[in-house]
Amino acid sequence: MQQTPFNQDLSCRTLIGCGIFICALLSLNGCSTFSSKTPSSKVAQFKQDASVGSEDISIAAVGLVGVPYRYGGNNPKAGFDCSGLIGYVYLKSANIKLPRTIQEMSSKGKNVGDQAPAPGDLVFFNTTGDKYSHAGIYVGKGRFVHAPSSGGTVRLEQIESPYWANRFTEVRRLVSNPQ
Repeated sequence: MQQTPFNQDLSCRTLIGCGIFICALLSLNGCSTFSSKTPSSKVAQFKQDASVGSEDISIAAVGLVGVPYRYGGNNPKAGFDCSGLIGYVYLKSANIKLPRTIQEMSSKGKNVGDQAPAPGDLVFFNTTGDKYSHAGIYVGKGRFVHAPSSGGTVRLEQIESPYWANRFTEVRRLVSNPQ
């Protein structure tokens, strides 16, 4: 069969249309594959939240989002580092005085293990090779507030993001009288 200009044009449009369709299918398949991946088993418990009456702690933490990071900082005017932020929030909202360092904080309260975390729980991470080198305050729905690094600000993050999920070590729940 001989190709006429009309048939050639139709054939070309069909090929382009098929190509676009195939690219769209591959793109959608890639998105669905990505979004259906299960999070690391280390952070699987963040799919649901528990309530232990510590919502005031998480509300206070969220209220500090945007405060500048400052190494050694422990109040909103001076800025915060991660342990300064946690100590400030716990003292102001729950009247719990915590030690100054993340290492010392990691021995307070109880490890919740695989239980659902609760707003106000502490979440710990290994960001430098130490099991407890960074921490934040869990605020619910897989999110936590922390003071990340020099030049940054206090921010709200998803614990299931690849960076944090890969560095997560544990959740600790503090009681009204820390040990």
